[in-house]
Amino acid sequence: MGLFDFLKKKGDAPPAGADGRLRPDGPLVAGPATRLALDTEAERERQREIARATAAKIDAIELEMTSAIFDDDAWAGNRRPPAAAVPDPNTDILPDHDEVPDAAATPSSAPVVEEAAILYANDQLDAAAFLLRTSVRDQGGERLPWWMLFDLLQIMGLEHEFESIAIDYASRFETSPPTYRPLAATAHAPDHQFAGAIPTATLSGRLDDGPLARAQLARATAPGPLVRFEFQAITAVTPPGCALLLESLQTLRKVGRELVLAGADHLVAVLRPMLAIGDRGAGEAPWLLLLELLLLTNREKDFEETAMDYCVTFEVSPPSFEAPRRAATSPAAGPATAGDRFLLPAAIRGDSAPLLAAIAGHAALHPTLVLDGSRLARIDYAAANALAAHLRTLAQDGREVVLRDLNHLVAALLRLLGVGDQVRLYAHKY
Repeated sequence: MGLFDFLKKKGDAPPAGADGRLRPDGPLVAGPATRLALDTEAERERQREIARATAAKIDAIELEMTSAIFDDDAWAGNRRPPAAAVPDPNTDILPDHDEVPDAAATPSSAPVVEEAAILYANDQLDAAAFLLRTSVRDQGGERLPWWMLFDLLQIMGLEHEFESIAIDYASRFETSPPTYRPLAATAHAPDHQFAGAIPTATLSGRLDDGPLARAQLARATAPGPLVRFEFQAITAVTPPGCALLLESLQTLRKVGRELVLAGADHLVAVLRPMLAIGDRGAGEAPWLLLLELLLLTNREKDFEETAMDYCVTFEVSPPSFEAPRRAATSPAAGPATAGDRFLLPAAIRGDSAPLLAAIAGHAALHPTLVLDGSRLARIDYAAANALAAHLRTLAQDGREVVLRDLNHLVAALLRLLGVGDQVRLYAHKY
C-alpha cells in the first residue's frame, strides 16, 4: 500500500447508495450512450492516460514526502556532512613501485600544514600544536593534520593527550587508533648523537645458509653502534638458514649492538606455518628464530605462548623472556632497499656543514642514497634549506635520493621547500 493510500478522498470511489450498491446516477452506470462511448478504443485509451497521469503525480508526491521524512540532513540542522573519501593512512608520501601515493593536500588543509611545519621548524612547538589541534577539531576530515599532531605530541612527550586524540581519530576514520611511541630523543637532543651509515643486511628470496645469505649477514659485523636487518623480501626459509640468522642475531644482541629490524612481522608470518605443536620435522632452529624475533620486538605474550609450544614439542625447558634493551623495529615500506642507509640525527640545527659533508661522502659510495629519518625529531628552517639544496645537487647527476621513515612534520617542511620535486620522500605510517 502506498503512502497516500489511506489519504484518498471519498470522492475517488464510485458513489453508492445506503445499501452499498452503486447509485444509478454514478459515472460508471450512465446511460446507453455513455456505455457505447466507453466501448470505443479511443475512450478507453483516454481513460488509461488519465489513470497513468494520476498515479505518476501520487508517486512523485509520495517520493518527495518520504525523502523529507527520512533524509538525515532535513533533521540534522547544521550538522556537518560526511567527510569525503580519503586515502589509506598506511601509504607513503610518494609512490614506490606498487605503493599508492597520498593525494595532494587539499586547499583547506594546505595552509594549516604549511604553517604548522614552519612553526615546528622554528621551535615553536606549542604554537604548532595549538594550530593542529584547532584544525583536527574544526576540519577533521583530512588525515595529514592528524598525523602531524600525533608526531608532535610524541616529540613533546604528551602521552595522555596523544591517547585521547587517538580515540577521536579512530572514531572519525573507523580505523585502529595509533600507538604512542615516543622518540628515543626529543627535539632538544644533543647535536653529537650518532649519525652516519648503518650496516644493513638485506635478506631476500629463500633464506638458506648459502653464500648470498652469509655475505649479507657478514655486513652486520661492520663497525658501528647500529646494524639494520631487512626481512620484508624473504619468501621462504630453510632450517639451516634459520640457524644462520639466529646465530647472527643472538651474537649481536649479546655484545650490545643496537639492532633495527625491518619487516620482522613479515618474517614471523613466514615462520609460523612451518611449526606445529608436537611436530619436530622442521627442527629446533625455526622455533628458536621465531622466539628470538618475538623477544627482539618485545612481544612478551606471544613469546610465552610460543615458548610453551616449543617446550611441549621438544620436551625441554622453555627459554625465558628478557625485554630487549637495544632493539627497535622499523616500518617495512615497499621493497627492501639495497645498500646501507645513512641515519640522520635526532636534531639538525645551526651549522649543518659537517653532516652534509658526511652525507656527500656516503653518497659517493652508493648509487642510491637512502637517508633514514626514523630518529629525526626536528630540523630547523635554516638547516632544512641547506639540506634541501644539498639533496637537489646530489640528485642532479642522476643519483636516486630517498628519505625514509620521516615524521610527517619533517616531510611537510621538506615538501614545502621543494625537495619532493627531485627526491623521494616517505613518511612513516599510521
